Amino acid sequence: MAPPHRWFGGSLAQRAQAEELMDADDLDPAIYAAVVRDLAKVNVVTLAARPTLRFLARAAKPGRTYRLLDVGFGDGDMLRRIARWGQRRDITFDLTGVDLNPRSEVAARAHTPAHLPIRWITGDYADLAGERWDFVISSLVAHHMTHDQLVAFLRFMEREAQGGWIVNDLHRHPVSHLGYPVLARLFGWHPIVRHDGALSIARSYRPAEWPPILAEAGVFGADVTRHFPFRLCVERRR
Repeated sequence: MAPPHRWFGGSLAQRAQAEELMDADDLDPAIYAAVVRDLAKVNVVTLAARPTLRFLARAAKPGRTYRLLDVGFGDGDMLRRIARWGQRRDITFDLTGVDLNPRSEVAARAHTPAHLPIRWITGDYADLAGERWDFVISSLVAHHMTHDQLVAFLRFMEREAQGGWIVNDLHRHPVSHLGYPVLARLFGWHPIVRHDGALSIARSYRPAEWPPILAEAGVFGADVTRHFPFRLCVERRR
């Protein structure tokens, strides 16, 4: 039997716990902006928005208006995609992004055309409870959270999202972990994006790891689905 793939001396059989470089409190804002801009490019190449848009295609109806919250928006690329996607389908989204990192709001505002009406907030998603959200989404955020933070986040979404929610994240898989550095070097992405991308894969979850977490959060009826290439999503529709 081949030995398990390893990450910094640890097996991919267990989630990595090392901190990502982009999460450092002292990271220069200009570098952070360059990193999240390249991450937006990664998301295009890896079809990152597709599972979230498929979820919305099933849950949202033309001619309607929906309030949507994106937790941990980073560069804001997911909300920009949703705004344009909705416009093409006669679906109006009242879009809000919240992120703990103030550098994210600066980057998202700089990269978002003025005609896209998106509200950017620096702060804690928990402070936005009670605002009657139709949908709550996140992309590439779950693997940044501690176990307790993830459980609390799932409870928030289950309580607050009246139409449903989706966690769009990575699948911890040796093929993606081996292939990502090649892809990142080929496209010339920022060195931090190269490093953190591989670590993000190592920090992400596998399908069998989600059900116990959902049960602990008191979430029942959510679907855990795989999406090409190496996406693992958890979604709940009302």
